[in-house]
Amino acid sequence: MGILASPVAVAVVALVAFLAKAPMGDHVIDFVQVLSITIASTLTGVLLIGIFSWFRGQDFDQDPEFQARIADPEQRKMADTVFAAHLTELKAALTEIVKTQPWTYAIVLLLVSKLVNSQAAAISAMVPVGLAIGVPPGYIVAFAAASYGYYILPTYPSDLAAIQFDRSGTTHIGKYVINHSFIIPGLIGVGTSCLIGYLLASASGLI
Repeated sequence: MGILASPVAVAVVALVAFLAKAPMGDHVIDFVQVLSITIASTLTGVLLIGIFSWFRGQDFDQDPEFQARIADPEQRKMADTVFAAHLTELKAALTEIVKTQPWTYAIVLLLVSKLVNSQAAAISAMVPVGLAIGVPPGYIVAFAAASYGYYILPTYPSDLAAIQFDRSGTTHIGKYVINHSFIIPGLIGVGTSCLIGYLLASASGLI
């Protein structure tokens, strides 16, 4: 989530570049204004994740499994291949939703980010589409944190690594796949960040 708070992250640079081409009247949403919203919103989300996750595991430097194991790259490769094969159709279907309800842009961005497993790729794909179909730039800034959706399905390398490292059973994939150890912290962090982003964007006159 910290990627959206970094001034050197590709996701942030791409977001600012796209917004520069879509001014709100005489006002252009610049680099400083984007970061003033994304830093505060993502920090709040991360803090809530930290509170939720307090004392829920073992320190990595005291966990022998963490020191000895790596995630299986074949699992991620298989999942990424499945999503990549249907990305075009899924993206086309999802973008139709935001034409009438701009707030749903956050949901679309979240889902697409899971499909591409990259915040920068999600922003590069969805910000131009959002602007083209009329999503107000203020919403795009407010919901930038929704470009972090890796946790929805446990296919990202860090998720797989955490599951394999933890032999206590507290980090796991649930019976229904979606009910895994990362889903609640992820939803808390992104949901909080989007809410704070919306409030900050509104206070700044962007919405």
